[in-house]
Amino acid sequence: MQTTLDAICKQIGPLDEGAMQAARARQDRLTKPRGSLGRLETLAIQLAGITGAPIPRIRRKAVVIMAADHGIAAEGVSAYPPEVTRQMVRNFLDGGAAINVLARQAGAQVLIVDIGAAGDSFPDAGLLARKIAPGTANMTRGPAMRRDQALAAVQAGIDIVCTDLPDDVDLVATGDMGIGNTSASAAILAVFTGAAPACVVGRGTGVDDARLAHKVAMIEEALAANQPAPDDPMDVLAKVGGFEIAGLAGVMLAAAARRLPVVIDGFISGAAALAAARLAPNVLPYLIASHRSDELGHQLMLDALGLHPLLDLGMRLGEGTGAVLAMHLVEAAVRLHTEMATFAEAGVSEAG
Repeated sequence: MQTTLDAICKQIGPLDEGAMQAARARQDRLTKPRGSLGRLETLAIQLAGITGAPIPRIRRKAVVIMAADHGIAAEGVSAYPPEVTRQMVRNFLDGGAAINVLARQAGAQVLIVDIGAAGDSFPDAGLLARKIAPGTANMTRGPAMRRDQALAAVQAGIDIVCTDLPDDVDLVATGDMGIGNTSASAAILAVFTGAAPACVVGRGTGVDDARLAHKVAMIEEALAANQPAPDDPMDVLAKVGGFEIAGLAGVMLAAAARRLPVVIDGFISGAAALAAARLAPNVLPYLIASHRSDELGHQLMLDALGLHPLLDLGMRLGEGTGAVLAMHLVEAAVRLHTEMATFAEAGVSEAG
């Protein structure tokens, strides 16, 4: 039976305070000065609250990559042509992309979802076919999608977590692929924060100054044409969003309902998180910001979410690369919390 968006949002509860208190007490008994492991300590406590287990564990990791095309790409807002979306999905399936390399290193399963790539569905058994439509419409001329399509995309993300994510997965990362999706993400950020497009539109795939100015103008045009309502997240997703962004929002909501920590990637995942947080504010404590993207506007996005990134490597690739890299730190936090000896166990004197 399909679990609806409303039902999923209602299932997202607060973090388990009892588990967090027990985890915090354990941290204070481990053979180290209190607080000396910094964010690794708070990460372990956060995971205890998310999972409800004072000593959380990570048995299996997975990254969900949503792929979709964007009609605004026809306006020349990217350094790459739209067909690259489909070509990169093939690269994912063949295991040759950056995310495949990093996922192999991290031991994370890669789930590739065609939620809106242009062209026919891929015949590969290794791909999850959830296509809503072969790309969004050009949002400079009207809504990127219908409201029912936006809802279907969010629902597709929910269904991935509820039916396709293995039961023993303890840690989820989010990734994306879609030429034009930094334009959609910047538009979403501008709507939700009230920031001017010039302050949030970045170079994406590496456009030059002239194309960057054109990209800003196109997003200004899209916002003027659609007038998305900031207090209606589905309206924002439908008018200036993307299928993969809406789908990732669904992934985050369903993972939180399942009490799974979600490591979000950069600018695109951040836009999805903004939408998810407006659909269900309780989702925020379940999210872990992996890195600060080099994309203009990402810091504003993180500030709006109240999240602090673990890494700052000047990355802006997407695909879930930053999120999978950060999985190593999340797992390190759990292993330290679980495997370190306490002062009593090690026979080490505590501070006076």
